[in-house]
Amino acid sequence: MNKRNLGLLAAFGATVIYGFNHTIAKNVMPIYIEAYGFVLLRVLGATILFWVLSLFIKNEKIDKKDWPKLLLCSFLGMFINKLAFFKGLELSTPINSSILITAVPILVFIFSAIILKEKLRLWSVFGIISGFIGALILILYSPVSSFNAPNIPVGNLLFILNSSTYGLYLIFVKELVEKYNIITLFRWLFLVGLLMNFPVGIQEFSSVDWVSLPLIDAVLPMVYVVVGTTFLTYMFNAYALSKLTASTVSTFVYLQPVVGIFYALTTKNDYLTILNVIGMLLIFLGVYLVTKKLETEI
Repeated sequence: MNKRNLGLLAAFGATVIYGFNHTIAKNVMPIYIEAYGFVLLRVLGATILFWVLSLFIKNEKIDKKDWPKLLLCSFLGMFINKLAFFKGLELSTPINSSILITAVPILVFIFSAIILKEKLRLWSVFGIISGFIGALILILYSPVSSFNAPNIPVGNLLFILNSSTYGLYLIFVKELVEKYNIITLFRWLFLVGLLMNFPVGIQEFSSVDWVSLPLIDAVLPMVYVVVGTTFLTYMFNAYALSKLTASTVSTFVYLQPVVGIFYALTTKNDYLTILNVIGMLLIFLGVYLVTKKLETEI
């Protein structure tokens, strides 16, 4: 298998893990742990895993000139991104989160046009508008609340913030991924992220009754989030970014609703509405138009 296909396989594997995560993480909050405490657990676990793994590879130093970008990537990908996603998931539903994450390719395209000066294409502009309308429908016309989802509109807005910061993270981290060993890079990204998340999440983290947590309903889902959704997916995505473009990797998120909705429905943890379908189709159309290679430029 060539390196490009391995990169595509890694991106697909990360997407499947993420798709299950929407429901698995939701079922833990806020019954056993609240959002910010869960983020701290996630980042702490990943930090330990990457530092232990780094003991088995050649030591590599980060160049001084790369530290500002590394700090920015930690802020975007290990701090704001995670806080927004978990708080949004606590307030909204797994299906909404799996749909709104598909806005990432559109946001990556917008940020690439602004930051990297990539040229805008006419159909891409139509795609941005379509995706924006789809997201707006989910934010403005979703029910205000439902079982285990106390504030759906605010939660959906946080999902947009999550997608935005992840899109920026993909753009800025690509250069670092191509330069450094994945394990070296992520041990520092997560350590910095741990320091950022500590003051925000320590109170909720400390309030968890760790001894009394049930194995099936709490401990195993937490292990899945730390080892699978954090450690493995970051390894997979980093490898994919080293073989593919940021735009190509970001397009894999539109598979998340397929996996996420299927899992949420089969486990009876959420239900699908006509607004979910309309919003999802508009976002899918937007992603298709943004990523389609057309010659018309503006």
